Amino acid sequence: MDFSVEIKDLHKHYPGAEHAALRGLSLHFPRGIIAGLLGPNGAGKTTTISILCGIVKQDRGMARVYGLDAHTDLLEIKKKIGVVPQQIALYPGLTARENLSYIGKLYDLPTRQLMEKIEYLLSRFGLSGNAHKRIAQYSGGMKRRANIIAGLLHEPDLLILDEPTSGVDVQSRSMILNFLKQYNAEGKTIIYTSHLLEEAEKICDEVAIIDEGRLIAQDSPARLIRQAANCNTLEDVFIYYTGRSVRE
Repeated sequence: MDFSVEIKDLHKHYPGAEHAALRGLSLHFPRGIIAGLLGPNGAGKTTTISILCGIVKQDRGMARVYGLDAHTDLLEIKKKIGVVPQQIALYPGLTARENLSYIGKLYDLPTRQLMEKIEYLLSRFGLSGNAHKRIAQYSGGMKRRANIIAGLLHEPDLLILDEPTSGVDVQSRSMILNFLKQYNAEGKTIIYTSHLLEEAEKICDEVAIIDEGRLIAQDSPARLIRQAANCNTLEDVFIYYTGRSVRE
């Protein structure tokens, strides 16, 4: 099978941390799916994404993106992936159009192609009428949508999103999820984290549940629900594997 992401025996311990963030994590996702990377707070989701993006280096183990090593082949990987962090990674003092133009130029996109892509995405995400406004003036949902556009300018084969619908209104969430489905239908792979398990159950072809830096369960939402005793939803499955204790 052709994989978008392959992780094997991944370990990471941050200096000064009481516990390791990753403790032998192994998982893989096929190309062309919407995959959910799920887990409680502190499970290792953000560390895993950071390793795949080359922001953090693992202590040991293997991480590959489309067969490329996430540490040694980072320049090639950056051409293939788009990353949308949970934090808004835009300059608040610049307008949406100025932010996107600057980010697009970092990808060395031809000017005409970049401008066309910016206008298309601003329209697609309902921001055309506010493209001239500074990001600081945007609502939470508008910032989230602009943040996603920034990760799409170079049309990545793999789009990685960390809590893309966190704190947004119903309309923004619906718009974002509909776009992700359409983007996936073009053959693109999407990996995203979310604490909204009803959302993940609805949109994901496959989910991986991790906890304490290890893989706990991985399959389609429907099969995970069938396999876990007395579970009717993905949220039930999540609690079945990770428990009911509140995490810090």
